[in-house]
Amino acid sequence: MAGILKVDKYQDFNGNDIMTSDGSGNITINNAALKMTPAFEASTSSQSISNTTVTKITAGTETFDTDSCYDNATNYRFTPTTAGKYFIYTQAFFEEIANVNRLYNPTIRIRKNGSDITNGVLSFISNNATYSTAQPITFNCIVDMNGSSDYVETFGYVQVSSGTPVIKNARFGAYKIIGA
Repeated sequence: MAGILKVDKYQDFNGNDIMTSDGSGNITINNAALKMTPAFEASTSSQSISNTTVTKITAGTETFDTDSCYDNATNYRFTPTTAGKYFIYTQAFFEEIANVNRLYNPTIRIRKNGSDITNGVLSFISNNATYSTAQPITFNCIVDMNGSSDYVETFGYVQVSSGTPVIKNARFGAYKIIGA
């Protein structure tokens, strides 16, 4: 047996709207605990970095930033205003500008409050001088954030046989995990 329940809003016992509908199938979730926000994603097209130096990835172009919690101009960090667990992700494409030198140990790091919490390393050494000089890395983790002062950032590191390394098409983002 099937049934249909038609309502324009769901409220808690105190009369607070949890979810509302505009009557056209569009639902608005009003309870912060049910939203995957704050959330953001930012990117950078190209950034030169120093050889064998851990360097902050300056993802300055925001794709979205739901609660203005990402600083895309000065610190390039995410400081959420809501406590909880967050899915953090980062991606970078490491390359050597002259495109003739070899890359060694490209690494992408996620830091919380200035300290590494995790990192991903693409560990290889090319013995072939004509080997591709570009390598992508994608990395993610789940981080507890206090919603007031905790922040996360992303960093890159790479060694090259000579020349200037660059990070291209980097992405950095996060969103709150509901129910966690």
